[in-house]
Amino acid sequence: MQSLFTTIESFEMIKIKRAYEKPTEDDGYRILVDRLWPRGVAKNKAKIDLWLKQVSPSDELRKWFSHDLKRWDEFKKRYHSELKSEKTSLQKIKQIEKENKIVTLIYAAKDDRHNNAIVLLGELRKLKK
Repeated sequence: MQSLFTTIESFEMIKIKRAYEKPTEDDGYRILVDRLWPRGVAKNKAKIDLWLKQVSPSDELRKWFSHDLKRWDEFKKRYHSELKSEKTSLQKIKQIEKENKIVTLIYAAKDDRHNNAIVLLGELRKLKK
């Protein structure tokens, strides 16, 4: 039984959620990963613990992509490239995960399968703790 408790105790997770979904305790530490504040979301109701703009796509890349699915593959490549210069910020997220056990990356995009948080989550999963 001790080993089960140890496993549960050391469990850590990063997940993603739309900014327009209601915050819950299951979200753990909430990090907004968009460059712009989500339209229509009150700061006091969003319950954002950290706004980490530097891990969001550059304005240039965000505007170029404009959620055009034909550009999704190229967007991922370019965003991966931008994230290479943000190793310190990525490590900060991993440290927050270690300290808080659960981290939720918050994003505003309507598309829950083609957005920067999906790409960022993939990069974070590649990093060692």
